[in-house]
Amino acid sequence: MSIIEAPLKLLGEHAVECVIIGGVAATLHGSTILTNDLDVCYGRDPANLERLANALRSVHARLRNAPENLSFILDAETLLRGLNFTFATDVGSLDLLGEVRGLGYFADVVEGSALFELFGYRFPVLDIAKLIIAKRTAGRPKDLIAIPELEAILQRQITNKVEGYGTE
Repeated sequence: MSIIEAPLKLLGEHAVECVIIGGVAATLHGSTILTNDLDVCYGRDPANLERLANALRSVHARLRNAPENLSFILDAETLLRGLNFTFATDVGSLDLLGEVRGLGYFADVVEGSALFELFGYRFPVLDIAKLIIAKRTAGRPKDLIAIPELEAILQRQITNKVEGYGTE
């Protein structure tokens, strides 16, 4: 999980409102599938967009897989006009989703998320049932491959709850 430490600390230090989704969320729930980036769904209110833009500028964020000469101004207005972004930064790859297909926007995604203490900050992490929906909706081969393991983890969570484990 060390590849996510610096990006998460960056988001935490700048008080960016976001929900951890994707492969990192799966790993935090117990998946063995590895990922090489951090995916988050971010709040799109003006103050959060300003904090997010400041955080991204501080690590020299640049659009991933975009032409080098593409003019891109990294500010709150640009983030507002766009929705989903993939960045390469000094601290690793960071994918920002304003909307998660199958789930909706930040308010929908954060609802029911579990809080995890990570590197000194508390982050909401997409719950496993919603993660399955998101991966099924995305439909990419790498997402579809992850679903059986995630369903097994969800079933284990349900079984443990019924048997009285983890209910405190």
